[in-house]
Amino acid sequence: MAQIATWICWGLVIATWIAGAVYGARRSPGGRRQGRDTGALWRVSTAFTVWARVELGRMWSASPNVLQADHRLRTDGPYAVTRHPIYTGLFGMVLGTVLLNGLGDSLAFLAVAAVFFATRIPIEERLMSKTFPEQYAHYRGRVPRFVPGLRRLHRSH
Repeated sequence: MAQIATWICWGLVIATWIAGAVYGARRSPGGRRQGRDTGALWRVSTAFTVWARVELGRMWSASPNVLQADHRLRTDGPYAVTRHPIYTGLFGMVLGTVLLNGLGDSLAFLAVAAVFFATRIPIEERLMSKTFPEQYAHYRGRVPRFVPGLRRLHRSH
């Protein structure tokens, strides 16, 4: 039953992504605005999200405070770029949607997404710290939480 629910959820997400792409392409002249490729963020973020989800495999859970059986800490692939690559990718998709559709049409979507990620990430961080105390502490020290490259920018100042 849980596997069916998982596939239904991901099917809805993918259908939403496709619908958003079609909607965005129809709303902007020629699929682009003013010669800029505003869909690039959306496409890269989508690929990053899918990559992270595939890499996580059976360890993925819809609940941020539940681990699957035989869960292990992922620190490679997209998880070497950011500790929460699925959320990072989804947020990039939201930002891409805003750029494609305009802030007026998407402001509420952006606000809901920000609140969603701001509440779920700390729950997952606590669970990982409790489950993998030493490993996660080391991982947290070298991989940014949400925005790739942010530590390098911070260190340069």
